[in-house]
Amino acid sequence: MFPPLGYGRREYTVAERSVGQGADTLPVPRRVATLSVHTSPLHQPGTGDAGGLNVYVAEVSRRLAARGVEVEVFTRATASGVPPVVELAPGVRVRHVVAGPFEGLAKEDLPAQLCAFATGVLRAEAGRPPGWYDAVHSHYWLSGQVGWLARDRWGVPLVHTAHTLAKVKNAQLAAGDRPEPLARLIGEEQVVGEADRLVANTAAEAAALVDGYGAAADQVAVVAPGVDLDRFRPPSVGCAQTVRRRSRRECGLPPDGPLVAFVGRIQPLKGPEVLLRAVAALARRDPAAVAGLTVAVVGGPSGSGLDRPAGLIELAHRLGIADHVHFLAPLPPPRLAVLYRAADVVAVPSYSESFGLVALEAQACGTPVLAAAVGGLVTAVRDGVSGALVEGHDPQRWAAALARLLGDPARLAALGAGAAAHAERFSWDRTVDSLLTVYGEAMRRNQHRLRARLAATAGRAAW
Repeated sequence: MFPPLGYGRREYTVAERSVGQGADTLPVPRRVATLSVHTSPLHQPGTGDAGGLNVYVAEVSRRLAARGVEVEVFTRATASGVPPVVELAPGVRVRHVVAGPFEGLAKEDLPAQLCAFATGVLRAEAGRPPGWYDAVHSHYWLSGQVGWLARDRWGVPLVHTAHTLAKVKNAQLAAGDRPEPLARLIGEEQVVGEADRLVANTAAEAAALVDGYGAAADQVAVVAPGVDLDRFRPPSVGCAQTVRRRSRRECGLPPDGPLVAFVGRIQPLKGPEVLLRAVAALARRDPAAVAGLTVAVVGGPSGSGLDRPAGLIELAHRLGIADHVHFLAPLPPPRLAVLYRAADVVAVPSYSESFGLVALEAQACGTPVLAAAVGGLVTAVRDGVSGALVEGHDPQRWAAALARLLGDPARLAALGAGAAAHAERFSWDRTVDSLLTVYGEAMRRNQHRLRARLAATAGRAAW
């Protein structure tokens, strides 16, 4: 006979989790089950469904493991030949769960496979000793649905990070993009209602969870993502121009002239067409301003962008700027750092961003960012110090902002220095510090809850 949900698996180990003494001492997890149903931290960001979430899970998992917290990441297997378990780093295992066909399954089709995925997660835990995991951390609403079940079955707290919210995306929908379906809105509301703690990237996202989803204010913790400051770093003082030319050669880009880069998935949400239309508008208004200008578009089609994978290339030809635009495949992090250092400006014209890791990575390399004043980009980019924020997505307004930046080398240099300094405020180690506090608070509340249940059960048995 199975024990009651959220009770029996933990009753023998509740007292073993606390460390230290005193009311201010928080428990420290030994093992965390991380759920990332729709995309794997092993996947290359910039195409398909891989993006900032992948980077977040990989970087946080590595640093948790370095602190002595084992992490097991559960993700859906998307190829028949993939090993069941892959070591991402010492102390971090990625477990591939078979749920549905390996290929040809869009993210929108995954809700039908959540039962199969949840079964795989529960079976993996069932082969462990009771109380193996101390917390569940789910990423994106699909994972939250599975995390909700695992939390109840294992009697551990559920920490959830949404990364994007359907209500926010639908309120800022790009032209030609598809709205998020009702099933996702309902699913997100359910996860918000069940999670022990919600992790928001910014105060704006926290407000959206409280105001738009009914989360309790004390349920939400604001934890900013980070950047790998060892990998993404600016050139040495006095070497910027030399590094920029060398970096452009490595990327196969023209060595001279201004370079504006876009990095991300090619889909309406990310707004790459805004940048192209802005360059075309600038060319019509002041042809000399775009003489020698190169636009590097780095990424692959995703989401509704899969409907027309060559649409951005066709747009560049229609706008008459095809000679200025270079399309590059998604780049691994070391190569991405080279590209950031090659650019004069990195453009992030997204319609919605929970944070914007691309903006942070570029600034860490000493490259100013021109970004839309939406969502987390308002936090990721310090307007007038590390880059510039643009209200709205009007190509004329973006063209004017580009002209101001590219036409003022002294300002660009000052913004570059400000960008590197601003990015220093964000690190993955700081992110993990905050997450460990969130885990500890959730675990302590869970311990109190389980003790109360045990006491109530003992009382009923005595009666």
